[in-house]
Amino acid sequence: MSREAPREDFDDSAMEVGKPKRWAAGVPGVTAALRDSVEQMGVRRTALTLLKVNQKDGFDCPGCAWPEPGHRHTAEFCENGAKAVAEEATTRRITREFFAEHTVDELAVRTDHWLGQQGRLTEPMVRRPGSAHYEPISWDDAFGLVADELTALGSPDEAVFYTSGRTSNEAAFAYQLFVRAFGTNNLPDCSNMCHESSGSALTETIGIGKGSVLLDDLYQADLIFVVGQNPGTNHPRMLSALEKAKKAGARIVAVNPLPEAGLIRFKNPQVPSGVVGKGTKLADRFLQIRVNGDLALFQALNRLLLESDVPDAVDRAFIEEHTHGFEAFADHVKALDWDDVLAATGLTRGEIAATLGDVLAAKRIVVCWAMGLTQHRNSVPTIREVVNFLLLRGNIGRPGAGVCPVRGHSNVQGDRTMGIYEKPKPAFLDALAAEFGFEPPREHGLDTVDAIRAMRDGKVKVFFGMGGNFVRATPDSDVTEAAMRNCRLTVQVSTKLNRSHAVTGATALILPTLGRTERDVQASGEQFVSVEDSMGMVHASRGRLAPASPQLRSEVAIVAGLARRVLGDRYGLRWDAMEGDYDVIRGHVEKVVPGFEDYNRRVREPDGFTLPHAPRDERRFPTATGKANFSVNALEVLRVPEGRLLLQTVRSHDQYNTTIYGLDDRYRGVKAGRRVVFVHPDDLAALGHADGDTVDLVSEWTDGTERRAPGFRAIAYPTARGCAAAYFPETNVLVPLDSTAEVSNTPTSKSVVVRLERDVRP
Repeated sequence: MSREAPREDFDDSAMEVGKPKRWAAGVPGVTAALRDSVEQMGVRRTALTLLKVNQKDGFDCPGCAWPEPGHRHTAEFCENGAKAVAEEATTRRITREFFAEHTVDELAVRTDHWLGQQGRLTEPMVRRPGSAHYEPISWDDAFGLVADELTALGSPDEAVFYTSGRTSNEAAFAYQLFVRAFGTNNLPDCSNMCHESSGSALTETIGIGKGSVLLDDLYQADLIFVVGQNPGTNHPRMLSALEKAKKAGARIVAVNPLPEAGLIRFKNPQVPSGVVGKGTKLADRFLQIRVNGDLALFQALNRLLLESDVPDAVDRAFIEEHTHGFEAFADHVKALDWDDVLAATGLTRGEIAATLGDVLAAKRIVVCWAMGLTQHRNSVPTIREVVNFLLLRGNIGRPGAGVCPVRGHSNVQGDRTMGIYEKPKPAFLDALAAEFGFEPPREHGLDTVDAIRAMRDGKVKVFFGMGGNFVRATPDSDVTEAAMRNCRLTVQVSTKLNRSHAVTGATALILPTLGRTERDVQASGEQFVSVEDSMGMVHASRGRLAPASPQLRSEVAIVAGLARRVLGDRYGLRWDAMEGDYDVIRGHVEKVVPGFEDYNRRVREPDGFTLPHAPRDERRFPTATGKANFSVNALEVLRVPEGRLLLQTVRSHDQYNTTIYGLDDRYRGVKAGRRVVFVHPDDLAALGHADGDTVDLVSEWTDGTERRAPGFRAIAYPTARGCAAAYFPETNVLVPLDSTAEVSNTPTSKSVVVRLERDVRP
């Protein structure tokens, strides 16, 4: 039997802290996955559901975007994937009686974990102006309410339409079509807050804003860098790929301020040695870099490569034929100041020199990274420098080598491919116009940060969220929440309850939608959707469970229903046909999005298909110069004032993005609590604090505003000196809205200057 939803909220009163683990997964990972699944789904439903996760005839995991291997295990899921499925396939239900019992103000003070544990939403709900409660509303009336607000706006640009990375290709394409037919490019998405820096840097340097490797490239690599990433928690199935690469002879260099269990040793629960043996050592070298030191590290390696007298240290033939800007880059790097490098990285020259030895011994190199690289002011220059590093030895466009930005949410890359982007390329808009016979807006829209500013300033009056938990995913929580409350209407398309339903405009709607695990039946019969993984593979996803409620509608049906009410028959767009048969949507995608030719046939192949990638496939670089571009990136050492620390926000092992599965962080030794800050013991002592003290985290920014996160337990932890780490979304309040990355405008959630103040609350 599954367990009922909790009535009482959670706190940290029973928190326990032990030693961090030195290995990941193994039997505890299996036990945790099954325990959480049975609590949410019961035994029989757990068995039926988990055996369909990531299978060719099943559904894509609603968690991360790591690709599936060609040969799939019977259990092709990880611990956190099982938790993601369990949260969606739970037997718990939220009914109208729940909303009658709980006011919106009461929900606003509940923890994220409690809200998420209440179960699936079951019918459309509305909070009307001045009301303390949500109440039921019909789908027709809900669409009419949104249509009335949208058509009453002075301009389509007074609305923003957000997208989370769970949305399918079909829903994303229909959504952007509706929004652009309505008349705006205000299409912010979760990518604005995570890999926007990767896309910006890669588009400029290699001509396409996606990774250039496939799984086979990892298996063929001689050397793999894993930088600013914790795959043991955030992409656990990646550990299996790294293990396979290790067994094929690859070396792995982990670059991170925190030692993470998943990169130390992996006990693969799919094989006997992972259950009863020691598992596989993964990282051959751990560079415990200071937060924000990655640009300096790669510039130092690049300088050493240029100065090396080892034959073929630099691939001159590749540089001559395929690149542009080498001389300016080389002149800049040769002037690098070693004192700056050591200050920025916290490493020794010996550690960097030893890493150079790894590089020179490797013919094929892959660099993987995640949020640890993308959420700093200088993230785009940092990733450009990673590209410089790979270009120097010809490590783009050949097997076993390339760039590997590891995406988070399961279809965040696919949503962007489908046109969810506030700055669409002219070629995409031209194709859209040719296919549908209307002129889409050309002026760039608002990204996530600019959308918050516009809502704050009264320039945006309607917020529409296609999935996600906007107020908990975004920076500067107090500012963001005030901005949302400044709207006339906020709409959330959701499967489960979250804080964004409790922080609302004057009028608020909750529109409940089908989950990835559920059957989607429309006029022409049962439908499937498709997703694109982190390596550009597109494949089908077929839900197998009965919907949590007969009132749920698919995201496509919600978009189509709203479009009919808002647009009517404008432009002759066939919303009924698209809703009734998703092949119709895919037929349009074939004509608009390059690489999707014969979409309907190819997506029905068991393994789907791979999107073209010119740098990988042809060593052709569709940049402004027609070649791969070296870049010149200024090194500015992030120097923290005395008595301050540089904080990075991180996930616990019991969460995925803003969804909190539980209160444990097993690998870091934390049980039954979340308000913790990890600080080096010498830093704690120097600041006058002790392990176990309760402190407030106070961030410092140029605007002079005090941003405070109170009541955190200080944990003496082996992080890099001068650095600290704490969980988001609790620490998002510390990230200033205007502290963003150059070019990408991504919040700098990994570079927050903080001081620790003793908690004096009674």
